[in-house]
Amino acid sequence: MRLLLAGALATITAAGLAVIRPALLTDEERAAASAIRENRMRADVRFLSSDLLEGRGPATRGDRLAREYLASRFEAIGLEPGAPEGAWEQGFDLVGVTAACPEVLRVSRGAAGTDLRFHEDYVAFSGIQAPEARVDDAEVVFVGYGIVAQEHGWDDFKGADLKGRVLLVMNNDPESDPQAFAGKRRLYYGRWDYKYEMAARLGAAGAIIVHTDASAGYGWKVVQSSWTGGQLSLPAVPGEPALPVKAWATEEACRRITRLGGHDLDALRAAAEKRDFRPVPLGVSLSLALRNEVSRRPSANVIGRLPGRDPVLSGEAVVYSAHHDHLGVKPGPNAEPVVYNGALDNASGLATMLAIAEAFVALPERPRRSILFAAVAAEEQGLLGSAHLARHPPVPAGRLAANVNIDGMNIWGRTRDVPVIGLGKSSLDDWVRAIAEAQGRTVVPEAFPDKGAYYRSDHLSFARAGVPALTVDAGTEVLGKPPGWGRDRQREWEAAHYHQPTDDRTAGWDFSGAVEDAQLLFLLGAKVANAPLAPSWRPGDEFEPARRKALAELGR
Repeated sequence: MRLLLAGALATITAAGLAVIRPALLTDEERAAASAIRENRMRADVRFLSSDLLEGRGPATRGDRLAREYLASRFEAIGLEPGAPEGAWEQGFDLVGVTAACPEVLRVSRGAAGTDLRFHEDYVAFSGIQAPEARVDDAEVVFVGYGIVAQEHGWDDFKGADLKGRVLLVMNNDPESDPQAFAGKRRLYYGRWDYKYEMAARLGAAGAIIVHTDASAGYGWKVVQSSWTGGQLSLPAVPGEPALPVKAWATEEACRRITRLGGHDLDALRAAAEKRDFRPVPLGVSLSLALRNEVSRRPSANVIGRLPGRDPVLSGEAVVYSAHHDHLGVKPGPNAEPVVYNGALDNASGLATMLAIAEAFVALPERPRRSILFAAVAAEEQGLLGSAHLARHPPVPAGRLAANVNIDGMNIWGRTRDVPVIGLGKSSLDDWVRAIAEAQGRTVVPEAFPDKGAYYRSDHLSFARAGVPALTVDAGTEVLGKPPGWGRDRQREWEAAHYHQPTDDRTAGWDFSGAVEDAQLLFLLGAKVANAPLAPSWRPGDEFEPARRKALAELGR
């Protein structure tokens, strides 16, 4: 069944859902999209990735400078303050914990043992906001993937008592069976944060994640840069389970741990691919004391708002998000301060969002729904700013029509493809496909599904609140380049520059693809903001119950 709703074609599916087929782009939308210019985006990246901002570390001077710049840009563009009480900033506290790790971690079996060297073999950080986190002579237990997923018939723990133990856990989720989980596409079960969450629920004293480049989606140097130094989190919730010690170890270090206990790591991992796997006590133990410096520091999300024109739908909003933080300043090889500027990650995403805001203001008539532009804090520390925003949104979550998240941009040139992180999860797909087709491009699934990208950027916070959300990634089929060129460039960039001090803007950046992607994202938001019906999750999606709950709270 099909019907015409306010100029948009809608199909009523067998499930009774109205799937909107977008109308053609209007002349006004095309003209506003053409206002997105490379020079403005390049200039914003230039400032936001300058050494003067000291890597935009959360709750630092560079963080404050970035926030002030973004609020000033929002105001100059013509937005109004979007945070509570007419403010540009939605402030909140972050708890910083800097742990002093022992240079050598001894893993013992009686008189025998193996030594792990900090930074080279392992990193550890505190999971509690206290002056000390410790593990005392705790047995190490191999727990496979550390997953309990009833819908997949999977339980790695089988009721084992793991209180007070240290869990040695694999990253990723099972992929040897294409029928199990999602095959090569990583789910949240495969994320490192899920591993620590499960260990906390089971009362473990600590957890060590086995690092491999393939299972993490990045090399060991990213672990070194991301999980050393001060770690930030939102203030602890009383009564919520906490894991005292969180750690990563290299694959070779984990081989030594298991070998010390008389086990082969490869054999253990092979056993963990099967549903009948049970935890394996390794017969080795370790002690570890982390001396923590604990501080409480303020940061903020910066929010601008373009009010909608419709007397009813203006109470709803489409929210764009892009994180404004990066890794700040860290000690270099000789203890000298090194700035991690985060040009691609995520000064470029901020520049894209600012360009989209300018396009919305260029429309001769405001959209029916309001538009929120949220530069969120502390993404690199675990999506903290977006989590706070999703828990305390300017409008109820049930009135947030969609989230369009921007985490990096295409710096390699125009592409034929539009990879969507979250493709197949919501009816946002229909809009993206129609707009991409109007650009002469094709929507495709994310290029690297094994990285679990849907569960590692700020759209996840909105999805957990029930808001249909996606991120458009950089395409890999670059115009004028041979097949595979774009994919190779992205892999090379990640291996050399991801979470490294070399993530700087260079003269070799090609902004033409970034402009085209920004135009697509602007048109996506404009179409959603003017549609009679808000997007919805696909039936059976993992976040559909959260949307039903959010709508029920509004009496819908």
